[in-house]
Amino acid sequence: MEIQEPSRVGPLLREWRRRRKLSQLELALRADSSTRHLSCVETGRARPSRELLLRLAEHLDIPLRDRNGLLLAAGYAPAYRESPLDSEPMAMVRSAIRAMLAGHEPYPAAAIDRAWNIVDRNDAMSLLMGTVPPRLAESGGNVMRLILHPEGLAPQCLNFAQVRAHALGRLRHQADTTGHDDLRALYEEVSAYPVPPGLDTDPGPVDPAGIVVPLRIRTPLGDMAFFSTIATFGAPADVTLSELAVESFFPMDERTDALLRTLASMGAQG
Repeated sequence: MEIQEPSRVGPLLREWRRRRKLSQLELALRADSSTRHLSCVETGRARPSRELLLRLAEHLDIPLRDRNGLLLAAGYAPAYRESPLDSEPMAMVRSAIRAMLAGHEPYPAAAIDRAWNIVDRNDAMSLLMGTVPPRLAESGGNVMRLILHPEGLAPQCLNFAQVRAHALGRLRHQADTTGHDDLRALYEEVSAYPVPPGLDTDPGPVDPAGIVVPLRIRTPLGDMAFFSTIATFGAPADVTLSELAVESFFPMDERTDALLRTLASMGAQG
């Protein structure tokens, strides 16, 4: 990665501060610095130390990838390595992910990267995606595309308007808080997908009796309803690890549980 001019760090830091809606005074107090020095850094009149940049990044909750970018912009070497998922240093991570995915059977689960690309999944997830065109599942697929594409799971989704509103809201928030162009591009792409004929686009009011937004899917064996959880790795010091998550789907009722077990049995027999 090419080292940028030191003057670039000021605008980058100011952009992150404004994205987090913090004043210079608030950030300076949190980072044990002075408002005057922070102002000089943001305007390019002072070059921040490596230690100060890392403290500021921590208090601004900046992703590790972008912390490296701040350091490079100030003329310093990156602080966090980025290891490919298939590399030797990530062997224990791959093993942990496989254990989490396998242990969640017969319920669907998938490991995803920061752009919602599926990097690994269990057999139950593959069974759930059985009706999705192969081109949408290439290289594992992308969760947002699989859910929202008119040829993906959208036509089978019984509460598509709710699911669409929730998915787009999550993606928009993620794009806004990180400022990553690829997430913004993904949001622009999936939000522009046409809604399959016959499906409503109005999510309606939030169900006061509900605790989560469910994913309700019609299958040849019957209707299924899920809720999901997202698990991330604690205290990551590697860019790749910090951007990995495991999304696990759970049945919302006994009928869905029974259908998942039937599908798993059919898959084993096949």
